[in-house]
Amino acid sequence: LQIATEPGGYLTVGRLVFKNMAFYGYHGVFAAEKEVGQRVEVDVELHGDFESAARADDVEVGINYVDVYTIVKDIVEEQEFNLLEGLALTIADQILDSYEMEKVVVRVRKPQAPLGGLLDYIEAEIVRTP
Repeated sequence: LQIATEPGGYLTVGRLVFKNMAFYGYHGVFAAEKEVGQRVEVDVELHGDFESAARADDVEVGINYVDVYTIVKDIVEEQEFNLLEGLALTIADQILDSYEMEKVVVRVRKPQAPLGGLLDYIEAEIVRTP
């Protein structure tokens, strides 16, 4: 996607996606979730201008993938939240504090949410802009 910024100039808006990162966390409102824990899956989409990094082909100019993964891992594994929404918002805010982005989308899933019935997963999505 290109957005005209001035006559003859364009801003290239791109997207980096971290899909289905999986961690073990202690999130939920039930005591068992906080005591036993469970698998938590996270998707992160970073929207921004990645043209300089792409042209330079240099990690020092762009987003360090390991840093983003580590931000998510540390929050999921070291903090506790009652709600998936709170977990997703904290991840989005930390990424925005670390990188200049147009938008960050975070999806957090619990595949084995104890809801008393069958389902694939429960998912919360947070979309944040600076």
